[in-house]
Amino acid sequence: MTQTAISDVPAYMADLGQRARAAARAVARADTAAKDAALNAIAARLDASRDALGQANAADLEAGAARGLDAAMLDRLELTSARIDAMIAGLREVAALPDPVGAITDLDYRPSGIQVGRMRVPLGVVGIIYESRPNVTADAAALCLKSGNAAVLRGGSEAFESNRAIAACIQQGLAAAGLPEDAVQVVATTDRAAVGAMITAPEHIDVIIPRGGKGLIERISRDARVPVIKHLDGICHVYVDDRADMDKALAVAVNAKTQRYGTCNTMETLLVHEAIAEGFLPRFGAAMAEAGVELRGCEQTRALVDGAKAASAEDWDTEYLAPILSIRVIDGLDAAIDHIERHGSHHTDTILTEDYGRARRFLREVDSSSVMVNASTRFADGFEYGLGAEIGISTDKFHARGPVGLIGLTSQKFVVLGDGQVRN
Repeated sequence: MTQTAISDVPAYMADLGQRARAAARAVARADTAAKDAALNAIAARLDASRDALGQANAADLEAGAARGLDAAMLDRLELTSARIDAMIAGLREVAALPDPVGAITDLDYRPSGIQVGRMRVPLGVVGIIYESRPNVTADAAALCLKSGNAAVLRGGSEAFESNRAIAACIQQGLAAAGLPEDAVQVVATTDRAAVGAMITAPEHIDVIIPRGGKGLIERISRDARVPVIKHLDGICHVYVDDRADMDKALAVAVNAKTQRYGTCNTMETLLVHEAIAEGFLPRFGAAMAEAGVELRGCEQTRALVDGAKAASAEDWDTEYLAPILSIRVIDGLDAAIDHIERHGSHHTDTILTEDYGRARRFLREVDSSSVMVNASTRFADGFEYGLGAEIGISTDKFHARGPVGLIGLTSQKFVVLGDGQVRN
């Protein structure tokens, strides 16, 4: 079905959802070998379809340039040979991961003689709404398939042709492995009504995962009748304690800001203990100047760092996603924890200290999805955590929290094993 053929979007989305629900049952009962065969077949199809992928992506790039998309957006949209290689490698990596579905844990005998445990099971149908990057189509399909879920994928209009080309490879790979092609469906319309239909159809979709700008995620969180796994902001902090190793702290803080600017796990605010600010901040400021990072600080920061601008009240609540950093000098661990609680986004926060007790307090009291000691916030990532891949990061407290990989795309149900026991 082409984009122009869809005149009744609600009816189209209802049909798509019904087919996804039916496919989810088949994928949930598929064994690991079938799912891995499908993932490897999809990888092979992508490798064999490089010319078709390139032509589809060229059409998107041409249309995007005509629409006035900026250079950064066009860069995210482009499917280079290296990015196709990465999609293929990602599929094969997910195929090599352990299958979480069906694993039984915590099996224990009760006084009645029954055994009670928990079995890991798929969520069902996962709806993913995303922007720009066409590689998300392959990544999301891989994670949903391996975790036994069906997927409904709605990419951005700017990547429409690229996503369709990738979807064709996915469906060919599914068919080759004997799994239903409806297990992964890419929405074949850019009409915004499709998003509205997805997020208000709990009879068809079990969970929504939005990946994109804050406006998209806010809209989905506000309007959805389907549970949403999401994070809104990545206002990540690094706190340099007065008992930190200064050389180690400098290396970690610089990396947390400059390794990449536009990611949700990049440091946006640096907190520095007043006892070491005079020794630490000039060195850090010089490193930031060399990297071209604009600094916005409190009065004490500006007295110690040449060129630092005055931070406004809004700066402490801003995710820059750019070479800009806010800095605040504080009087200790309590003030750091308080600042993070008031201004943070519960994403990722780090303490740099050699004091074991303070490190443990920070780990216990900072209420974020990832809390670290003496490590860069940039490690808050599914691959770095050993999850193999991630479909997003959740700052919610229920079901999934932090990087969402295969385990985050499953749930658990209680299972009971008996031998004729009856309750007295």
